[in-house]
Amino acid sequence: MNVTLLFCASFALLISSSAYSEDLGLFDNQIDVGKATHAGSASFDPSSRSYSIAGGGENMWFTNDAFHFVWTRVSGDFALQAAIEWLGAGGNPHKKACLIARQSLAPDAPYVDLAVHGDGLVSLQYRELPAGPTREIQAIVGQTPRLPAARLALERQGELFFISTIVATDRSPASGVTHPPTLQPSGAFFRLRMTDPLYVGLAVCAHDDTKLEKARFSHVELLHHQLSNEKPVLHSTLETVNISSRDRRVIYHTLDHLEAPNWSRDGTFFLFNSGGHIYRLPVQGGKPVRIDTGFAERCNNDHGLSPDGQLLAISDQSRGGKSLIYLIPLAGGLPRRVTSFGSSYWHSMSSPSRPQPVTKPGSPLPKVLMTARTIRRTANSFTSTLSAPARCKSGA
Repeated sequence: MNVTLLFCASFALLISSSAYSEDLGLFDNQIDVGKATHAGSASFDPSSRSYSIAGGGENMWFTNDAFHFVWTRVSGDFALQAAIEWLGAGGNPHKKACLIARQSLAPDAPYVDLAVHGDGLVSLQYRELPAGPTREIQAIVGQTPRLPAARLALERQGELFFISTIVATDRSPASGVTHPPTLQPSGAFFRLRMTDPLYVGLAVCAHDDTKLEKARFSHVELLHHQLSNEKPVLHSTLETVNISSRDRRVIYHTLDHLEAPNWSRDGTFFLFNSGGHIYRLPVQGGKPVRIDTGFAERCNNDHGLSPDGQLLAISDQSRGGKSLIYLIPLAGGLPRRVTSFGSSYWHSMSSPSRPQPVTKPGSPLPKVLMTARTIRRTANSFTSTLSAPARCKSGA
């Protein structure tokens, strides 16, 4: 998934630090949304710009929600930032502490949130229609032992909502450019049309209506994006999509351009093209490893594995300026030319004697899909296209 977002050189606070209210700081009010047996509460510490919020409620999922909400109304593009941590051990692993934007205070209202779960999972959750189903994009999978609270942000640009995180210094695999630590998109995003003003703020749900759970939101800031003439920045994401639920999981995010993601035959790693090279990435994520393709350093986005998974077919135009098809060992090595005349491009590979099913016996559809999309920020609008072939994982 390739995402181009317009980032601003400067931000303007929606409300200055000197304008914090005595009780709720940046926010105007608090309320229990939906049915909550135990009333929630919130306290504000101006010195650290932190909020301690206790919330009950059965869930924030399916067609309606129950939680405690500290809110203000916001119009236009914004970034709501905080470091989020749970106070006290235990509780339901699905309890949620959220940065959230809702269309209304109704329990079944459309919304988008950044949810930190009790087990450490960080996801972008959303409901598109009133009383519609809730879906999610997993941005950061829970970790054990749990890491200290990290600064996160829910950001809005037009109809696009996305999660940003603090990214450590990183060297991009294709460009070799080193990027300093900064608040950057995590790769989790969703487009949702909502009408201003929105109810924006902090939320806690216990995921157990018999209890109250408490979370701390520290260094809270509510920023308004200013329009900028700076060149948009490209963000690319490789993700998987569960076909039945449409839920997504971010596997890898980079500032390099990614193309043509493919599954390995055994489903343990991905292959993708970037900067004219082919990379291998474990399904759990991590750092991509470049495959040695010898002299072939201008690979197109057409590539794929042989039925036995031992050979990699590539299309490359390093010699003669026209694309030719080559075969190399999956582990890397000298390319062996297959076609003599160009331009020629690899599209598929099959073996009648060794068929490769994309589903388990008895399963009508593959379970997991990998896709790539392109979203570009142009003036005040976004355009998007599906931008790469997708391959279905065998089984799942």
